[in-house]
Amino acid sequence: MQRTRGRAPTGGRAGALSREVIVGAAVALLDERGERGLTFRLLAKQLNTGPGALYWHVTNKDELVALAADQVLGDALAAAPRPEEGAAAGSGLRVLATAVFDALDRHPWAASHVNAPATRENALRLLDRIGTLVARTGLPAERHFAISTAISYYITGVSAQIVAPRAPDAPRAPDGAATSRDAYLAHTAERWGELDPVDYPFLTRTTTDLRHHDDRDQFTTGLDLLLEGLNATADPRPPT
Repeated sequence: MQRTRGRAPTGGRAGALSREVIVGAAVALLDERGERGLTFRLLAKQLNTGPGALYWHVTNKDELVALAADQVLGDALAAAPRPEEGAAAGSGLRVLATAVFDALDRHPWAASHVNAPATRENALRLLDRIGTLVARTGLPAERHFAISTAISYYITGVSAQIVAPRAPDAPRAPDGAATSRDAYLAHTAERWGELDPVDYPFLTRTTTDLRHHDDRDQFTTGLDLLLEGLNATADPRPPT
């Protein structure tokens, strides 16, 4: 007989667990131990149940991590107030984008699991909110999809590139040992510094910036350039 999710098997702890409870506990463990440190056995111990009870609500670890990452997005959406009707689209997009970045910054393991195109509940809500704001710009409707997805890919993709190195189980040092963000950037800066300045004039003179840059500033700098382009396209101004 095919199992039905949400119903505990005979003799199980009916009502003691739910997918939401399991996902919330998984988020906490992922924050502490990273993806490699999350196991169903450890999660079951945290929830005072058996591993078999977890499989009644989630199919496997991959699904659980994906659900946990989507929950992080849900928290970001809840933290980003919806702009009032008539408010500028650009300001609403900036609030939304920075809320997502900040949420992924707090849970860096989640960044690489916020995939595109959107399929899970909160990823779908994020893209829909972006698209709704883009539609306020007055740009032609046939451009809304391309613009909305481009902004979505920037928010999630760039966030992943920036914050993933701070996950508890990533990145690794050259000898395979775990390392901090600062150590990772220092190692990369040393590598840049060893390059030939004739072939790599920009990289060799920006090693200090790489070591000491602020991740959120890096993200918002690119975001503002993107939104300035959107504003200029939506509201072109004649040359003065």
